[in-house]
Amino acid sequence: MSYVLGAADNALICGFVLAPGHKGRAIGLSEAMAWLAQDPQATGQEFLWLHFNLTDTSAEKWMQLNLSLPPEFFEALREGSRSTRIEDASDNLIAVVNDVAFEFSFDPSQIATLWVNVSERVLVSARAHPLRSIDRLRQAVKDGACFSSSVELLNHLMNDQGDVLVRIVREATLQVDHIEDGLLGGRLQKKRGELGQLRRVLVRLQRLLAPEPGALFRLLRQPPPWVAAHDLDELRQATEEFSLVIRDLSALQERIKLLQEEMAAQVGEQTNRSVFTLTVVTVLALPINIMAGMFGMNVGGIPLSDHPHGFAILAVVVLCFTVVAAWLAFRKKD
Repeated sequence: MSYVLGAADNALICGFVLAPGHKGRAIGLSEAMAWLAQDPQATGQEFLWLHFNLTDTSAEKWMQLNLSLPPEFFEALREGSRSTRIEDASDNLIAVVNDVAFEFSFDPSQIATLWVNVSERVLVSARAHPLRSIDRLRQAVKDGACFSSSVELLNHLMNDQGDVLVRIVREATLQVDHIEDGLLGGRLQKKRGELGQLRRVLVRLQRLLAPEPGALFRLLRQPPPWVAAHDLDELRQATEEFSLVIRDLSALQERIKLLQEEMAAQVGEQTNRSVFTLTVVTVLALPINIMAGMFGMNVGGIPLSDHPHGFAILAVVVLCFTVVAAWLAFRKKD
């Protein structure tokens, strides 16, 4: 056990002790254990935030040994649904938050999950990949932001994630505008693939980032007794704002779908032009091919073979048939 506790120092990304009206104080795991061992009355209104790196296997072992976390939290870490949600489990708030990497380039592999467990005294967050929203929260605490409760810290995280999603929607809108300009200019090369990839990423973002309404409704109806009313209102407001961004994401997907349909119509129109041109060429070449086949036979009795103007007569006949074929081909073009 001592090996696990010592190795877990590398699994802790950051740890802070926070209190209303005071800046966060950075601590390590040994200090965190000492703080947890104190009487809650001795710590007053202070609360603890521990942020772990799940790529280190000792992180989960340390949490199981030293933190009073509900089983649902560890189940979510292993095999739970990855959809964004906040639910109540044994008077603990378990939040599953999907976020994007720092340098998000609209690649589905750059979407990862953050797991958060919130109690009255302790907020525990864990992730396997560096994520933008939780890093913004950590930087805010380092810069001296004050938080009055662990739920307020969670609300700040949700607001940060909403800001990140707004930025993603703006960048995606700029890309769609650029693709639409290329479509209007007739430049379809590479645009169809870019649009399809962008739509796939946005669909996955919406599927993962859209909060589960059922879990939030149950939480708002029967919240844990230690959650303050104003924190619950802020959580509701953050979720509603988040839902508005998800609607903008859905509208952008519909716009992409319309652009894809327009591209498909233009490609179909180009294909029809190509088929028509090929058909006209085939029809115009049909008379001369027939005549060449007939007069090219190496048999006796070929007409005009001995006539001094046989070639001219044959050329006139082929020209007449070609003119008639061209008239038949183009008379119903409009």
